Amino acid sequence: MSSLIEPAQLAHEIAIVWLEDIDDLDYVRQSLDRLPSRRGKPDYQRDGRMIGYARLSPGARASRISGTYRRRVFWLLPHDRDSAPDGPYDFGAPSEAVDPRTVTPGVKGYKTERSEGGPPSTAMRELGISLPKA
Repeated sequence: MSSLIEPAQLAHEIAIVWLEDIDDLDYVRQSLDRLPSRRGKPDYQRDGRMIGYARLSPGARASRISGTYRRRVFWLLPHDRDSAPDGPYDFGAPSEAVDPRTVTPGVKGYKTERSEGGPPSTAMRELGISLPKA
C-alpha cells in the first residue's frame, strides 16, 4: 500500500519513467517491488498493465540477502476507473492509488480530489482552484 512506503525507501530514485500519458489517468496504483536491477523496464507479473516505474541511482544498493532492489512500479487493473468508469472505482480509489501528477523521484505521491473521483472541496472552490478531469 502507498501509505506503507517510507520516504527513505525512495531516497535513491533518480527518475520516474511513464509508459503512458498520465494526463488521462485520475490515479495509478503504486507498489514497492523487489526487482533484479536498478534501471530498465521491469517484468510485469500482474493483471492489467504497467503504467510506469522508478529508476534508481548507481549508489542504490541491492539487498544482501536477495540481491534485489526495492523500486516503485505504477500499474492499473482491468476494473480500474480508466477502463471501467462505472466499475467499483467510479468514486473513490484503491488504497495503493495516488494521483500520478503528485509523483516525482523520491516523493511517494498522494491522493487528490481527482484521484478519488469526487468534486473539488469547498476550499478549492473558494480559492478558484480546479483540477482537470480526465
